Amino acid sequence: MQSTPLRRALTAAAGVTATFALASCSFGGSGGGDQVKGNLNGAGASFPAAIYTRWFQELAPQGVNVNYQSVGSGAGVRQFTAGTVDFGASDKPMKAEEIAQVKRGVLQIPMTAGAIAVAYNLKDCDLKLSQEQLAGIFLGKISNFKELGCADQAITVVRRSDGSGTTYNFTKHLSAISEAWKNGPGANKSIKWPTGVGAKGNEGVAAQLNQIQGGIGYVESAYVKGNLQAAALTNASGELVKPTNETESLALDSIDLGPDLIGGNPNPPKGYPIVTFTWILAYKTGNADKTDRLKKTFDFMLSDTAQSQAPSLGYVSLPAGVVEKAKAAVSEISQ
Repeated sequence: MQSTPLRRALTAAAGVTATFALASCSFGGSGGGDQVKGNLNGAGASFPAAIYTRWFQELAPQGVNVNYQSVGSGAGVRQFTAGTVDFGASDKPMKAEEIAQVKRGVLQIPMTAGAIAVAYNLKDCDLKLSQEQLAGIFLGKISNFKELGCADQAITVVRRSDGSGTTYNFTKHLSAISEAWKNGPGANKSIKWPTGVGAKGNEGVAAQLNQIQGGIGYVESAYVKGNLQAAALTNASGELVKPTNETESLALDSIDLGPDLIGGNPNPPKGYPIVTFTWILAYKTGNADKTDRLKKTFDFMLSDTAQSQAPSLGYVSLPAGVVEKAKAAVSEISQ
């Protein structure tokens, strides 16, 4: 996903509530039409916040008011589990033991997809990283851009300070390509980082990187804007690849989501090597009078209109087969 004027125009404020009116026309949810109105509250992943924000904004001005808080996957799962929101969002699927804590049942619905870019702030540097170099940077073993073939500039690693599905997917990739990483920091939504300074949300990391010459970190590709560039990374086949819609689609097409729609591949052999789906977390039962609002909202997000916007916003449209399975999951939401 290359930087474009439209993507540079994206704005998403970390932790700030974005409230938008969801249009009341029918998008295939049950009970459609003008009768489906009211409020919904959701919270979770910052990875898809930019596209969720745009979708809700474009569905204004009236209907269902969707209040989505970009607080990170960890906080989103906690709020969903506690029942303080109508839906959650996470870049890391919930585990069986987490699902067991939710008495109303859990549906994990893939909603969009994208790549995690290694973003950096250094002019006139076309960064191309081997797997060893990528791990070395975040292990703190490589501390200057001159070790990577660029100018003499100290490296400042910027990473997430909050529980994050982006962190989980990024560290999962590092664990797949580096034994030192796998046997050291490992993969999780929160880890003990060997180096770097922390920032909250994809938005926070991107903002920090834009202020630090020599900064390098990981963000969802839609946040590579301003002074930032995305490094080319080496995939499992040894190819150096930058994140673009084409290279990300190639990698995502190789992932089998499985019957529960939660599959992934931390090191795909084709295309850009750090790609992920991101999921809406919905309660299977106990939604009462909000059932139709939830269905209408999610059916719109999965509509051709919404999904076709993904590339221009820095994301990847879901494959048709995935959309079909996701819509079937939405139909299971009940009162």
